[in-house]
Amino acid sequence: MDSNKATAPSAAPGKGDHLCVLVHGFWGNPSHLEYLHDSLRAQHDQSVLQLLVCERNSGRNTYDGIETGGERVAKEIEDTIEHFARNGVTITKISIVGYSLGGLISRYAIGLLYSKGYFQKIKPVNFTTFATPHLGVRTPLLGWHNHIWNVLGARTLSVSGRQLFMIDKFRGTSRPLLSVLADKDSVFYKGLAMFQNKILYANIVNDKSCCWYTSAISRTDPFADLSEVSVNFLSGYEPIVVDPQNPVQPAPPKDDIRLPMSHRIGQGGKRVAKFPVALVYAVIVPIGILCFLLNSLLQTALSFRRIRIHSNQEEWHDYTSLPLLAEEIQEVADSVFEEIHHELEPDHLPPGSEEQSAGDLGNEGRLTDSMMGIDNKVVEPAVTAVAEEKPEKEGKRQMESPTLALHPLQFRMIHNLDSLEFRKFPVWIHGDRHTHAAIIVRKPNEKRWKEGRVVVKHWVNECFDV
Repeated sequence: MDSNKATAPSAAPGKGDHLCVLVHGFWGNPSHLEYLHDSLRAQHDQSVLQLLVCERNSGRNTYDGIETGGERVAKEIEDTIEHFARNGVTITKISIVGYSLGGLISRYAIGLLYSKGYFQKIKPVNFTTFATPHLGVRTPLLGWHNHIWNVLGARTLSVSGRQLFMIDKFRGTSRPLLSVLADKDSVFYKGLAMFQNKILYANIVNDKSCCWYTSAISRTDPFADLSEVSVNFLSGYEPIVVDPQNPVQPAPPKDDIRLPMSHRIGQGGKRVAKFPVALVYAVIVPIGILCFLLNSLLQTALSFRRIRIHSNQEEWHDYTSLPLLAEEIQEVADSVFEEIHHELEPDHLPPGSEEQSAGDLGNEGRLTDSMMGIDNKVVEPAVTAVAEEKPEKEGKRQMESPTLALHPLQFRMIHNLDSLEFRKFPVWIHGDRHTHAAIIVRKPNEKRWKEGRVVVKHWVNECFDV
C-alpha cells in the first residue's frame, strides 16, 4: 500500500468531517488494511469521510502491549485531528475499526480519548472489530492442561502475550488489563458505550489466531461440529455471512442429505490433517519451537527496552497519568505457535452445570477477589445451578451448545460487553484455512482470500454509517 495514500492525511483535505481510523493487528502494518481502506474510499470520498490507517504501532512494536499500543494510537488520532483543523476541517464524528489485536488496542485508545474529553466535542459513530480476541486467547481448558498451555505459553509473547493470556496485572489493580477494559466503571467501557454502532465479525472455523468464542464474545460455540447443524446465511451474502438472528438449526438426518462439497472439505480436512500433523510435531515442531522461543526472548528484551524509552519520554506522560479506572523467521515461529493453539480441543463445563453465578460476581458487573484465584491461576467454575431441560416444540430439536470452560473473569467480561449490545456477525470462509487473514482480505491480490470481500462488502453496505 502507498503509505501516503492510506496513512497520512492529505495536505489539502476535503470537507468531510467524519474521521475513520483503521488499526492493524499483531505483527501487522498498514498494508494489511489496504482492502478495508480502499472499500471505504470507493463508497465515500473525502467530501464525506476522512481515513487514517495508523502506522506508529507497526511490526515488532505490537509486542509492547495493549497499553503502549493504545497510547500510540490515541496520540496518532489526536495529531491527525489537529492536522485537519490546521487545514480548515473540523472533525465532528469519529469511527474506529480494529483488526485482530488492533481491536483491543482501539478499545484502550478509546478510553484515553474519552478521558481527555474528546467525545464531548466529537460524536463516536462506528466501532467495528474483525477477528479481535476480546476475551483474550486462553484455550478453554481445565486442570493441568490449562497451566501448560495458558500459563507457560503466555510467557513467550512479551507484554502483549501476557495480556492476551490474562496473566498480567494492570497497573495497580492486580487484575488483567482485559478485565479492566470490560469493567463498567472504567473509562474504556464508558468510552466504548458512547459509540452509536458497535459491530463485530468473527470466523466460525479455521481462525488459528482468534477462535470463535473470543472474537464473538460468546460462552458457547454452536459451530463446533458443523456436521450436526445447518447454517443459515444472510440474503445476498451467502454462503459467507451467517444470519446472526438464526445462525444454525439441527441438520437433517445424514441419510437424507449430502453435505455441500465445501462443508465436507471443512469437516473432513480437519480429520485428515490429524495424521500428518502428528508427523510434523515429531520432526518439525521441536525446531520451530526452538526458533520461536529464541525469537520470543529477543523480542521480549527489545519490547521492554522500547516500553522503557516510551515511558520516559515527556510526550507520553499525559497518557500514563490519566485516571483509567474512573467512574519472516517471525512468521515461521508464529505459525508454529498458531498451529499448536489451533489443534487444542476446548473443554466444556460438566453437563447440567453453569459457570459461577451472579452471587459471587458483585453488583453492576464488578469483580470480586474470590474470582481471581492465586497468581491469576484459573478458578475452576463452581457447579451452582442445573440447567432446565428445554421442551421440544412442534417436534423440532432445540439447539443447545455446552458452555465452554472459560475463566470466571471471561464470563464477567462477556456479561459486561454484551450489555453494550454489539451486533455480531459470524463468518464462514470455506476456501482457505487461514481465515484470520481472509476475513479482511489482508492481501487484496490473494485469490484464495476472495471470500473475505463478501464480509467487507456487508460491513461497508449494511453496517457503516457516515
